[in-house]
Amino acid sequence: MALEVALDRIFQALARVCLRHGLSYEATAEIAKRAFVDVARREFTIPGRKQSASRIALLTGLHRKDVGRMLALAQPSDADASARVAYAERVIAGWRRDRDFADGRGRPAVLAFEGTASFAELVKRHGGRDVPARAVLDELERVGAAERTRDGRVRLTASAYVPAKASAESIAILGEDVADLIDTIERNLQTGPEGGLFQRRVSYDNLPIEAIDAIHAQARKDGQALLEALDRSMARADRDSNPASRGTGRRRAKVGVYFFTDDVDEQESDK
Repeated sequence: MALEVALDRIFQALARVCLRHGLSYEATAEIAKRAFVDVARREFTIPGRKQSASRIALLTGLHRKDVGRMLALAQPSDADASARVAYAERVIAGWRRDRDFADGRGRPAVLAFEGTASFAELVKRHGGRDVPARAVLDELERVGAAERTRDGRVRLTASAYVPAKASAESIAILGEDVADLIDTIERNLQTGPEGGLFQRRVSYDNLPIEAIDAIHAQARKDGQALLEALDRSMARADRDSNPASRGTGRRRAKVGVYFFTDDVDEQESDK
């Protein structure tokens, strides 16, 4: 069955992450149970009827006791880590895009911490009014995206926010980005290529090792340029970045770019 093969590939990758971070099968299975119950409760309802534990048990194949136990559990949250990621990403994007924080050559300026056209003003404009500038600077310094100069000003040192290895922030990105990618593909499975969301890839399986670094470098360069162009377009429509933007409803949108490489021979020998 095609879905079983696809899920096996996904679970292989998830098992690798779980084992590397010390999460056992039993603990992972509990998370999976909670996810099945939560999705069945929210998304597989009968119009006009309240979703019952019995129906959730029928849909998921779980025992009613397990369903009741899962319904009673508090939902896990990575809100703090996700918020730090969002604030940092918006501040870096605003620093690179907003002409008020650029130098004479149009590049991100070295900013005073406080005052007019300062780092604090940058955070207020692009990170959110309730976000302390000091906390954002601490996070950017922690991941090497910004640094203090000798005279106390702040310099941008990275083109994008990349959290530290295996940090709470990087794991939050894992959960958010993988979930959004799966949701994109699942939506496309339901609608087909004409009505689906944009989802494309380029893939080759007979490349020499010596070519990988150059391809990766091109992916970094072109991918960053694409994301910066899309950031400018999305910021013009985003009400937080541009209060003059008008329209109805509230939606979120995301575009992601990634590069992956692996040894084909090793993969084949594991099969």
